[in-house]
Amino acid sequence: MGNTLTVRLPKSLHEGIKQLSKTEGISINQFLVTAASEKMSALLTQNYLEQEAIKGKREDFDRVLKAVPNVEPDEFDKI
Repeated sequence: MGNTLTVRLPKSLHEGIKQLSKTEGISINQFLVTAASEKMSALLTQNYLEQEAIKGKREDFDRVLKAVPNVEPDEFDKI
């Protein structure tokens, strides 16, 4: 079992969470765990990508880009 956390929410937010969790067929607890997990994942992903971007070199990017063939996309792949 996990830890217990008491959170004070504005009534309108609590009601919204209650309705959405009911619509989704999950408990309020599961709704909040999922929401927190999604937010944490987004922030960690952003941090990871920023750290990777710092390591990047323009020369490496240009070298990889030059290796891409200059051809028209397949018909199904056109915008």
